[in-house]
This record gives sequence, structure tokens and C-alpha cells, in this order.
Amino acid sequence: MHVVVIGAGVIGVTTAYYLAELGCRVTVIDREPGVAEGASFGNAGQLSYSFTDAMANPAFLTRIPGILLGQDAGCRVRVRDGLIPWGLRFLAECTAGRAKENTLAVLGMAMRSATLMSELRRRLPFEFSHREAGKLVLLGSGQAVREARAGVSLKMANGCETEILSPAAAVEMEPAIAHMPVTFAGALYSSQDNVADSREFALGMQRMLEKSGNVQFRLGVDVRRLVREGRRLRYIETDDGELSADSTVVCAGAWSGHLLNPVNVNPRIYPVRGYSVTMPPGEAAPTMSVTVLHKKTVFSHMNGKLRISGFADFLGFSKLNDCERSDELLAIARDVAPLAADYSADGQLRWAGFRPLTPSGRPLVGPSKVEGLFLNTGHGTLGWTLACASGHDIANSVVRSLR
Repeated sequence: MHVVVIGAGVIGVTTAYYLAELGCRVTVIDREPGVAEGASFGNAGQLSYSFTDAMANPAFLTRIPGILLGQDAGCRVRVRDGLIPWGLRFLAECTAGRAKENTLAVLGMAMRSATLMSELRRRLPFEFSHREAGKLVLLGSGQAVREARAGVSLKMANGCETEILSPAAAVEMEPAIAHMPVTFAGALYSSQDNVADSREFALGMQRMLEKSGNVQFRLGVDVRRLVREGRRLRYIETDDGELSADSTVVCAGAWSGHLLNPVNVNPRIYPVRGYSVTMPPGEAAPTMSVTVLHKKTVFSHMNGKLRISGFADFLGFSKLNDCERSDELLAIARDVAPLAADYSADGQLRWAGFRPLTPSGRPLVGPSKVEGLFLNTGHGTLGWTLACASGHDIANSVVRSLR
């Protein structure tokens, strides 16, 4: 059985791994010259198994006026590239009932992904800076604490260990917080959450899979279009010729719609721009993963560096504001954690990438209405977190269809 995987980020390489484990011959295609060159390159590095709360929720509705007026530093919006139809579907998901349903659906996948990642790590012959760091989310107000308490009850009832700490208990858990001149009313804590380098993981997987002889990577190859005949996908047209397979899995992230819409499959994915800057740690760098929620800023200690990540910009596929937004992210980080990083160090690694978000926040994992065409995309900010579960699930779905 020959399966083509389109996309060589963490979703694509984990999909290829599980397909190969089930006996498939796999070809991975990506237009970039290397694996993990997109959203997997410089993300926050967090395996946030406990923090899967749907972005579409009633509380988000209260932020919309400020976002549209440019008063929310963590989110920029430009009405273009299909945002209105996507946004209407997003608003429909912002009810309490839908938010609960979506949160629990992604939480269940995240819990399975944690188990699969633990199993996978025991088998992999390489390291990818994985660390059981734990995670603290600083909550800026009493209202945020009350909202978080309801979420904790929901998650605890579904097998996810999280708790709310007082400010003093949070500082005791992570002393670096004492050096952050930021006021917070409490903190969410989870010991289950980890940090790891998604790009190191993808590079290691590429080496291992190519060595196995069952997986071929064709990088620097652009998929021009999917060619459908009747109800079935017939072949893939690339700038390096045509490619046929028994099945094809689209793992193309924010660009999935460009491939799928012409064959009458609409994944309803919007590209949400996020940013990170990686630099040497400072004298009071946190050991744990720390999120300052009301500042939309994340601090992850990884590879001997500190990675600062944040923001969710709805700008279509525009990259025009990347330098400005990275500067804004650093300015906020310096204000809330002046001793966490060496902000004056040379050689800072700046990254910006598009995260593929569905209105519900749930990824699309399964067969499409076109025979032989499968989807593993739409993971939003949780691609790294959900990669093992979605890769495992789609591989089994593909193999069942071929038997």
C-alpha cells in the first residue's frame, strides 16, 4: 500500500511514522527544502495536554470590540481572505455548550496523544529536548480565576489533573515568578504538560524513517493540484511530475484549503499568525513553562535557551507586520519578565508562522468525501500537542480503508 503525505511538519512526519508502522510505503512531499519549516519550526515548544480550551467561547465574545478597535495587544485583525464567513462560523461556536463540547473533544485527543508520545519516546533512537517541565498559567484577575475554576472541574472530571494555585503557591512552585513585576490573582498548574523541540523531533523522524527504507521524503517539491476523477482522487500534480498512490493524506496546515477547495472539499481553516523569539536565558529564567494569560505571552525553557511566544493575528496570509509584531512581543516580555531572558543578546532567532484554525478548534482527522483522500489538518495552536494522536488515528483510518 502506497500512501502520499502532503506536508512535512510534525503532523506530516507523525502520520508517516504510524503509516509505516502499519506496513505502508509512504512518500512525504513538502514544498520547503526541509522538514518542519513552517508552523513546526519555532512554535512555543509546549506539549500542552492539559490546556485545550476552545478559543471560541463566551468570554472571547467580550474581547471582540477591543480586538476590532486595535486595543488588544495579543490579537490583530484585518478583514480579508475569507475571514467573514469563517468568523460567522466561529461566532456560532462561542456558546457555553459548544465551547464545553469542543474543549472536551480536544482534551480527549490530547490525553491520548500524551500516552502515545510516552510510548513513542521509548522507541525513538534520538532526543528532541523533551522535558517534563510542568506548566503554570498566570491569571490576571479574579474573574479569570473564577472562569478557570469551572474549567478545572470539567477537566478533573475527565481525567486531566489541573489545579488552581494562589499567587504565593505559584511563586513557591516557580521562584522565577517572584522576579516578574506582573500582578496576578492566581495560577493554573498542571504537572502533565511538557516542553520539547518540534523541529528537532521532525528532523530526527526524517532521518529514522528514511533509514527504515519504507518512507521517502521529496522536499522542495510543490504540489500544484489534486486531480479528481468522479468520486475518487486519481493523482497529484507537482512541479516535479505526477504522483499516484492508493491514498493521500493532506497535512498541509494553513495551506490545506488551497489544495482541497479545487476538489470541492472545504476544510474551513483560517491562517492565524503567531510569533516567537528564542534567545539565551536570563538570571531569573523560569524552569517551568509559564504563560502570562492576560498578556498572551508564553515562556518556555528549552535546549538551554528561552523561547518567548505569543499572539494570534487574523491577517490572512499577510507577513507584512512580522518585524513589528516580534518587537511588540519582546517589549511585552521585557515588561512582564525583565530577568527571564538576555534581551540584549545577539543571534536571536525570530519566527512567525501560520497556525491552521477551524471555527470549533477541533482538528480535521479522517476521510474526506473524495475516495482516497484523507485529512489531518486544522490543529490550530495545538499541532505539536496533538500530533501523535492525530497521526495514529489517521494512519489507522487509511489502512482500514485499503483492506
